[in-house]
Amino acid sequence: MHYASIEEFLRGGQAALARGPVALIFCEDEVEIASTVAHHQRIGFSQVILLCPPRLPLPPEAESVVAVDCDLSARNAVPAALGRVIARCPPTTWLYWGYNAEYLFFPFCESRQVGEMLAFHSEERRAAMLAYVIDLYAADLGRFPNAVSRDEALFDSRGYYALERFGSDGKPLERQFDVFGGIRWRFEEHIPWARRRLDRTALFRPAKGLEMRADFTLSDEEMNTVSCPWHHNLTAAVASFRTAKALKTNPGSSWAIGSFAWAGSARFEWTSRQLLDLGMIEPGQWF
Repeated sequence: MHYASIEEFLRGGQAALARGPVALIFCEDEVEIASTVAHHQRIGFSQVILLCPPRLPLPPEAESVVAVDCDLSARNAVPAALGRVIARCPPTTWLYWGYNAEYLFFPFCESRQVGEMLAFHSEERRAAMLAYVIDLYAADLGRFPNAVSRDEALFDSRGYYALERFGSDGKPLERQFDVFGGIRWRFEEHIPWARRRLDRTALFRPAKGLEMRADFTLSDEEMNTVSCPWHHNLTAAVASFRTAKALKTNPGSSWAIGSFAWAGSARFEWTSRQLLDLGMIEPGQWF
């Protein structure tokens, strides 16, 4: 099913939002759309919705999902699009958002579906889940000039750090942190300060008046927290080629990067166990 605008989708396609969890995938280009769709279908999303620039060619694998035309070149296009969906989505539906060539991982996702995980999370009185973006990059940029290779993907196995987050009043925000690392940290001279954070509230339930802000935090501060006050909660990861792809396709930075590999690089195994062992995702207390 294809819709010419978000407004048209919200008028005629709201049934796609009635039963979750729903994955909203913002497709900036043609790279790995098919694998992104397949991954999120495999881990149990009831609906996968692609939000794409008009006339972006979609692979045959995308014919099974909803496609919505969306101008992603506009300033704050993604928060604005999410805001429209939030306003019309049932509050019981869990939403995930990400980009093409990004893949959601949560604890034990090889044997448990995303709906099971979110049901557990809901029972812990949580309405959102924090995720950390793990930058992926091709091992050989000569063979993969856009830095994308699922078969030969590397990631940084160390070099991450978190800083306390402060509110507009200058006071620390409880249980909130700005997380940095990966190639956004190692190649920070090519990345604006506002885009270097790795933390992302990637999964959440809509609520009346809820907004996604320009920095990809939600207007309800509790939904940006890493855990509840009394114990640790589940966290997830988004394995993403997006930053590496941007750095190697942008003429302003491509010339300066001969390789993303360094002593801290490790082969990405495409398993949640690897991320659990490295402490990049958290299973919570009992999941």
